[in-house]
Amino acid sequence: MTVAKTGAEHIASLRDGRTVYIDGTLVEDVTAHPAFRNVVQSSAALYDFQAKPENIELMTFMPEGSNRRVNRAWQMPRSYEEMVTRRKALQAWSRVHFGFMGRSPDHVASALIGQRMGIEVFRKHGPQRAKALEDYVDYATKTDLFLTYVIINPQAERAKNWGDQVPDLVARIVDEDSSGITIRGAKMLGTSSIMANEVLVANLQPLKPGEEDLAFSCALPMNAKGIRVLSRKSYEAAAVSVFDNPLSSRFDENDALIYFDDVKVPWDRLFVYRDTDVCRQQFHDTWGHSYQNYQAQIRLSVKLRFLAGLARRLTEAIGTTNIPSVGEKLGYMAAQAAMVEAMLSGMEASGSKAGEYWVPNKHFMYSAQVLTQDLYPQFINAIRELSGGAMIMLPSSIKDFSDPMLNKIIHTTQRAANLEPEDKVKFLKACWDAVGSEFGSRHQQYEMFYAGARFVTAGHSFRTYDWNGATAMVENLMASYSLSDELDEVKH
Repeated sequence: MTVAKTGAEHIASLRDGRTVYIDGTLVEDVTAHPAFRNVVQSSAALYDFQAKPENIELMTFMPEGSNRRVNRAWQMPRSYEEMVTRRKALQAWSRVHFGFMGRSPDHVASALIGQRMGIEVFRKHGPQRAKALEDYVDYATKTDLFLTYVIINPQAERAKNWGDQVPDLVARIVDEDSSGITIRGAKMLGTSSIMANEVLVANLQPLKPGEEDLAFSCALPMNAKGIRVLSRKSYEAAAVSVFDNPLSSRFDENDALIYFDDVKVPWDRLFVYRDTDVCRQQFHDTWGHSYQNYQAQIRLSVKLRFLAGLARRLTEAIGTTNIPSVGEKLGYMAAQAAMVEAMLSGMEASGSKAGEYWVPNKHFMYSAQVLTQDLYPQFINAIRELSGGAMIMLPSSIKDFSDPMLNKIIHTTQRAANLEPEDKVKFLKACWDAVGSEFGSRHQQYEMFYAGARFVTAGHSFRTYDWNGATAMVENLMASYSLSDELDEVKH
């Protein structure tokens, strides 16, 4: 056995008979299918990265009671220093995929350890449910699982409550016996479910009294009987080549609807049972929501740094770097990217102890979340503005280079001061894949809405801000003078 989980082990674990559909067909093996095989390799590369001898200390730790090291995403920091060490590991992992895998294994791991830190919420719900969560987090940690989650319901009739939607739309409890419950219905958005080992099923959206059949949380293997994964269109499958689509051909983690067709959930895998309020508490009264979105900002800090670098290289490729207005634009983008990194440092340094664990400053985390929802599309638009028409007039595909006449024309027309023609085309293809392709458009939509609509994220910011401290200063100002005192002053 190796010191830590490797890519080969992860790929082998995905050949488990899971039920995945794309383009109307059942996928026999996700590790070999042309819609998924490259991103499966990309997920495996994360584990190979952590298993390299030079990365072992940076990327992994030894859980108590284990004989094998696991990724630091599973580490529950007990101090500020441990939180920073963990963050550096997560940033290093994000650099492997340039920040484009939003549901890399460290995301749901972060959600789960945050919930584990708030185990008292589950203990109040019931000792059996608390033990189920504790045991599961211990198991997931020691086996270094790759988890996805489905925690929102399919969009439907907005005027109706979730419990009043058409039958079998929203996943609900339809039966139970001595061995567990049975669930039927759908959940979204199973991003990375294609290459995950297991799925956490929960409810992030509020439920109401009377919707107890919908109020559950559990974890299941992706090959559990009755789980059906309906993949969206694969950008990987549509990619012409790595040269033409260097990002979408390798990092399309995919999104999917997961339908639970009478899936059995054993009691020891059930964390919330028929309690609408505990569904909310699972995320917001524990540190689950804080840790999962703190991880998202860690990843985004890497992605914005990559995009800033892309913007700088773009201006160098087309010879505009020294134009004052271009320098101003690049400087502003650099300030924005650095702001996100600074906010990460702020979340950590101004964090606090919650029991035995160190947790990030919740309001600083939500502030970053609100601001970066606008920041990402600003970055994409800035790159578009800096490029002009450079990303449009490119060869149709790598095949154009194989025709001598076309190759000569390409070398004549694709000129740059510091790049050979083929290198300029290669770079501009990467730019387009990041900001203009269908893959790039999906990422803009994702970064704007993965944490919820603006009113949702701004609502979290509103609830967690120190309004008492802010308004107290206003009251102090108001108390420092009065109309009568001022009138007396005038009389004298």
